[in-house]
Amino acid sequence: MTDLDQILEPGAVIGILGGGQLGRMLSVAASRLGFTTHIFEPSANPPAGHVADKVTTAGYEDEAALRAFAETVDVITYEFENIPTSALDILEALKPIRPNREALRVSQDRLTEKTFLQDLGLATAPFAEVNDAADLEVALEQVGTPSILKTRRFGYDGKGQMRIIDLSEAPAALAAMQGAPAVLEGFVPFSHEVSVIAARSLNGKVACYDPGENVHLEGVLSTTTVPANLNTNQSMDAVLMAGKILNALDYVGVLGVEIFVTGHGLVVNEIAPRVHNSGHWTQEGCTIDQFEQHIRAITGWTIGNGARYADVVMENLIGEDVERIADLARDPDCALHLYGKAEVKPGRKMGHFNRVNHTEGREGY
Repeated sequence: MTDLDQILEPGAVIGILGGGQLGRMLSVAASRLGFTTHIFEPSANPPAGHVADKVTTAGYEDEAALRAFAETVDVITYEFENIPTSALDILEALKPIRPNREALRVSQDRLTEKTFLQDLGLATAPFAEVNDAADLEVALEQVGTPSILKTRRFGYDGKGQMRIIDLSEAPAALAAMQGAPAVLEGFVPFSHEVSVIAARSLNGKVACYDPGENVHLEGVLSTTTVPANLNTNQSMDAVLMAGKILNALDYVGVLGVEIFVTGHGLVVNEIAPRVHNSGHWTQEGCTIDQFEQHIRAITGWTIGNGARYADVVMENLIGEDVERIADLARDPDCALHLYGKAEVKPGRKMGHFNRVNHTEGREGY
C-alpha cells in the first residue's frame, strides 16, 4: 500500500479511544476538515460526546463492542495512553491505529520509556527498577535522595508518585505503591520545564511547534507560556530531541515531549503519544493547531509547519477556577475553551484559556 492509498478523504470516520476534553477538541478539529468522529468511552455522557457524531459507551474488555466500533471507522486514534493491550489487539486486527502500538508500549511504562530514551542517547533522570523492599534499598543506593518513587504504569497529573526526601520515608513510599511495579527516579535540579509539541506524517515529514514553558501546581499543569525562556541553541536542541523520538518510533500523529532545562543541558522528563495539555496554546498561536495537526497526520494529509504568529499564555481552569469564566469572557484578548464537564471537582480540568499578544510573524522549526 502506498502513502497515497492511505490518504482519507472528507467524509471518512475517525475512531477516538477516550471521550475526555482531548477527544472533544480532536472531534472539533476533525469536523472542520469534513471528517466525522466516533468516540469509544466507558463512562456515560463524556465531554467528547457533545461534539462527536457517534459515541459507543462500553468497557475496553467488551470485545463485541470493540469490534462493532472498529467496523464503523476508517482509522483509530486515542486521547490517552493507558488503553488495555487486549483491546488494542482486537482493534489493530481490524483497522489501522495511529500513533502505532510501539508508541503506546513505550509510553505506558515509565521504566520502558526511560530505557528507550537513554538508548537514543537522550539524557534522563537517573532511575532504577523497584518491585519490592530489597529493590528499593538497592535503588536508593544507586539513585540516592531526594528521589521520587513512581508506579511504572497508570500515573498522571502527580498521581501514583511519592517523594523520598529522607531514607526513613522509603517504607511508606513503597507501601503507597500498593504492590504495583515501580521505578525510582532521582531529582533533576532544573531551572524550569519546557515541552515540545511535535508531529510526524505518514510519509515521515516532521514538524515541531515552538517550545512552551510550563508551570505546575500540585502536580497539575497550570500555565504554558510561549515563547519559552530558552536561547536559540536550547530551542533547536529541544526540537531535535522531539524529532529524534518521532523517527525512532516511526510515529504518525502529534507527540508531547516534556523537558527539564538544567545547567548541564536538556533532560527529557517524559513523552506523551497524543495531543497534549501544554500544546493548547497552538489554538490561538498558530494557523494549524495541535488538534488539526494530529487529524491531518493520521489521515495522511499534509501537516503544517508549526509557525507561530502570536505570543500566548495558556492557563488551565482547574476545579473552582470555573468561577472566573464571566470575567475571562469579558477580556478581548482571552480565548476560552470549556470542556462541558457538569461536575466541578478539586483538581479537575474544567477548561482553559489562551491570552494572546500578537507579534510579527516568526518562523517555526
